[in-house]
Amino acid sequence: MIEKFSSKSARVKGLAFHPVRPWICVSLHNGSIQLWDYRVGTLIDRFEEHDGPVRGVDFHATESLIASGGDDYKIKCWDYKLRRCLFTLLGHLDYIRTVQFHPSHPWILSASDDQTIRLWNWSVRTCMSVLTGHNHYVMCANFHPREDLIVSASLDQTVRVWDTSGLRKKHSNENSGLGSLDDSMGRPPSGGNPGLNMQAELFGTNDVIVKYVLEGHDRGVNWASFHPTLPLLVSAADDRHIKLWRMSETKAWEVDTMRGHTNNVSCVMFLPRVELVVSNSEDRSIRVWDMGKRVCVQTFRRENDRFWILAAHKTQNLLAAGHDSGMIVFKLERERPALDLHKEGDKLYYVKGRELLVYDFQRGREQPLANLRRPGQYAQTDGIGNAPRYLAYNSFNPTEGNVLVCSDVDGGSYELVTFANSGSNSNNTQEGKRGTCVGPGVFVARNRFAILDKSRNIVIKNLQNETTKKILPPTPVVDMLFNGGTAGRLLLRCEDKLVLFEQQSRRVLGEITAPKVKSVSWSSTGLCAIMCRDGIIISDRNMEQLCSVSETVRVKSGAWDSSGNIFIYTTTNHVKYCLANGDTGIIRTLEQPIYVTKVHKKQMFCVDR
Repeated sequence: MIEKFSSKSARVKGLAFHPVRPWICVSLHNGSIQLWDYRVGTLIDRFEEHDGPVRGVDFHATESLIASGGDDYKIKCWDYKLRRCLFTLLGHLDYIRTVQFHPSHPWILSASDDQTIRLWNWSVRTCMSVLTGHNHYVMCANFHPREDLIVSASLDQTVRVWDTSGLRKKHSNENSGLGSLDDSMGRPPSGGNPGLNMQAELFGTNDVIVKYVLEGHDRGVNWASFHPTLPLLVSAADDRHIKLWRMSETKAWEVDTMRGHTNNVSCVMFLPRVELVVSNSEDRSIRVWDMGKRVCVQTFRRENDRFWILAAHKTQNLLAAGHDSGMIVFKLERERPALDLHKEGDKLYYVKGRELLVYDFQRGREQPLANLRRPGQYAQTDGIGNAPRYLAYNSFNPTEGNVLVCSDVDGGSYELVTFANSGSNSNNTQEGKRGTCVGPGVFVARNRFAILDKSRNIVIKNLQNETTKKILPPTPVVDMLFNGGTAGRLLLRCEDKLVLFEQQSRRVLGEITAPKVKSVSWSSTGLCAIMCRDGIIISDRNMEQLCSVSETVRVKSGAWDSSGNIFIYTTTNHVKYCLANGDTGIIRTLEQPIYVTKVHKKQMFCVDR
């Protein structure tokens, strides 16, 4: 898990990602609704009109609307631009568990402890349909992302799938499309037929019919959700099990059960971009499951906090989880690509999927070099952090190409790939040589590279992967190696400093205070840019500090320009420059993070995720 943002608050019961902006809406057990910018970590707004816990919250796909439902039996619709509640929908007779906007119709779906599910038209502020059939609390209800279906989960131990095509056809002439915010603010509630409304309240309507009733859980079901593209369902229950279901046009059936949680499972969902299922539980854990193998591939735990809710971003690899003392926004794997630039700056080596590739800047063309073996127990499971994290190219070897690809999975490992410089395809590539290491490996000579072993000793190896030397570090707690700028030199990261170390003579040549160093970049003029999580430090070749720059958001990448005097770097939301005298400035604002690879004259080359 890579944590991107966290907040401390009362118990979090509801979460929703904004579809476009870097915002997350959080509903709390104390009755408050918070709107956070998770990219910069700031609280944007707070809404506090509910009386009692707010258990459900959702963003509209295109309008500036937030829906919320709470223990006061009320559904409130808020405009975050106007910063106020527009209207309140009344009708439920008990706590409201979840609320959700329809992706394309002006509908809100709500589930309640009054044993009903309600469909509301928010543009005219009326209840369109009351879905009855569950005989215990309805813990959640979710729309299908593409089809006219709803899934609901109840403490009556069943999951129900409802067909809403009749309701859609009935209301298509009344309100086509998304519905308009102006309509919702300007049109009065429709009166309709009082007798029909009363009948709908008491007995429900036949506009929405039950398609399937899924029985299989031994205790109350807390959550159920659809797969975004496949005819699959997943459900979570107090029996501690997660069940996978498949649907056809005429029936639905249980496919498998995933076991591992040791307490009530609060929430479960399919991830939109990879074949994984994520669940959380009152056992204080989040579990990631391989959907094909039906096995748990990752587990994340908190010491004291039970988990209650999950949310997944529809277009980015972001998840959020709410627990007893706040919430976290996180990723399952790093999206920064493993890459390194040829010393001459004309080629970029990088990992994409399970391939090592080279990009020729002069020809504007990429070519594959080698297929890489995925490390770890679950090497075939994509999306759980088993991609290589570091890559180093051997700039000291003019006769052949050497690339060291390192991973953090299962304690750390490396793969040494060797290929002929004359060609750039897999026919010229030798079988990779492998071993274990901690953090990245670094080339120190034409035919030597250095790694940290499990005991944190510096190990020098030749290109046949044979150990030629083992060195005890000059300082304790070394946890990472970086390029030292010239042959034979290493930068050792230990606690909050970098130590410049000459491995042949085993001498310390200099050191600099630098907290949480992520990477370094050397210029052609002998300057070193040290990229920390929250800032940049520029030093000379002997680690004498020239300047430092602090950032309020995370530093993502950086590269020196062709003159070797201007350092261009990116943060979460900006492209910036830094000079050795400390002058800095913003070049442009970013919508999404990018990673600088090369700066030549007036051109900047970068890669995205």
